[in-house]
Formats: sequence, structure tokens, C-alpha cells
Amino acid sequence: MKRAAWMVMAMVAVFSIAATQSYGQTQNPPAAGQTTPGGQAAQGTPAAPGAPQGKRPPQAQTTPEFDAYKVAAAVTDPAALEKAADDFAAKFPNSELRVLLYKMSTRAYQNANSSDKTEAMARKVLIIDGDDPESLVVVAEVIAERTHDSDLDKDQRYDEAMKMAQKATQTVDTDLAVPADKLDVAKAYLRSSAYSIMGTIEFKKESYAAAQVSLQKAIDAFPAQPDPVVMLRLAIALDKQQKYPEALKVANQAVDLTKEGTQVGTLARHERDRLLQLTGGAAAPAAAPAATPATPPSQPPKN
Repeated sequence: MKRAAWMVMAMVAVFSIAATQSYGQTQNPPAAGQTTPGGQAAQGTPAAPGAPQGKRPPQAQTTPEFDAYKVAAAVTDPAALEKAADDFAAKFPNSELRVLLYKMSTRAYQNANSSDKTEAMARKVLIIDGDDPESLVVVAEVIAERTHDSDLDKDQRYDEAMKMAQKATQTVDTDLAVPADKLDVAKAYLRSSAYSIMGTIEFKKESYAAAQVSLQKAIDAFPAQPDPVVMLRLAIALDKQQKYPEALKVANQAVDLTKEGTQVGTLARHERDRLLQLTGGAAAPAAAPAATPATPPSQPPKN
């Protein structure tokens, strides 16, 4: 959850600032499409041609709503913040700011390493806004990383996560409330995360050719911050297809992205050494077995 947690924190900060700054704008003038007290529709300002398009940030409609939001948003304890968000949602059931508070709760539980609660808070966002790409990615990633072969409902869970990730690749272009100067980076990051989830699911289902395609898309979508776990899974997916030279190239990249002695670093080096032996890149030590590819961790460790 490391990469998704980073994005949630960044996005929540942007959303919170936008909500705070936009409250006065909801009073005078009204937003495009809203009606004035006299019943006339307000005229919006069209976006400049070619400008990045996004979703406007959530806005408060009344002073009591905004004041209650600020009080709830100041809470830092995960459980207390969840309760504050639920209380706010009960008092203001139509408020757009409910999404912000549940995103903050998602972040708080991610920081506390509580996957179940992280998923639960993100699902509350999706009840309000089923197209929110960030929350789609968060829920799909939790499902993908925490589902195991022994789970009786693994097929249903994988199917749900795959559909969420696929939907996120579509709504990322229309449903991000991010300033224009941050929109392209946010889109690239979330699209990369969605493809990574799809690749993880395909990898776990041993559909290695499909996993290769999705994992490569994840890397290509956000090349500025390659994920070493994605690199390792791609290397092993290629290895499983006996594409050893390609796998070795990717395994070397995974090694370069990790530190020796860390979990993912150790696995990356094991995979690289196995592939070196298979491709004749180095002589195999007498006591060094290389029978099977490394198994990536079920949850991405710190690198």
C-alpha cells in the first residue's frame, strides 16, 4: 500500500485546501449550472482550449456545514476521525465535504497500517462517489494484495478488484479534483497504480502473459517513480514464460531500485542470480540452487 498511501495523502491535502478556499466562491457567484435566488442559471467560464480537464473540488454550501467540517478535519486519531466523519455525514447528508473527511480517514488508517479500515473508509467514499478513481484504486489494491489462493471467495474478490482498477483507468480522466498544474502527474500515478493492481491479480492467477502486459503498462504510465515490487513481478512473469534475457534485464532494474538486505531487495537479487545462471551470465556457485523463481511478497515491503 506504500504508493497508494502516498497519493492519498497528497490528494487529501489538495482537496482540503481546495474546499477551504472554495467556500467563499460558493456564496458569490454561484457555480455554473446552479441557480441564483431569482431562479436564473449561473453562467460558468469555459475552460481554455486544450487545458487539462478535471472535476471541481467539493464545496460547502452553508456556514454551519463549513464550520462543522473544519472541526471534524482537525481530528487526527484514526478512530476518532472516522466517528467525526460519520457524525458529519449524518448531520449533513448531502454535503460534498463528506468525501474529504472519508478520504482523511482513509489516510489516517493507512498511516496506522490498518488495511481493513482503509478499505472500509475508501468504500464509504465510493458510496458517495462511485467514480472516484483514487478510492477505486485504494480498495482494489487492498483486495489484490490481501487475497490468497486459500480464500474460498478469491475469484469474486479478484473480479471486484479488477473491475475497480479498470474503472479507475477510465474515470481518472474525468473525476479528479486536482489543480491543473498537478493533474497530469496525478493521472499518471493513478493510472500506473490501476495497471499495477491488474497485473498483480493476473500474476496471482498465474496468467503470466496478461500480467506482463499490465505490469509493463504500470511502469510506462509513471516512469518517474518505478515501483520495485512491480519490477520484480514483471521479471518473474517473464521468467515464467521462459523469456529469460528480458526477465534478466528487468530483474537488474529491480535490483538497482532496492537496497540489499531488504525483503524485496533480497528477492530481486535471488531472481537476478537465477536468471544469470539460466542465461549463462555467470557460473552457478556449487551450493546455490536456482530451481524456481522468487516469490514476490504478498504486500509490497519497503525498499
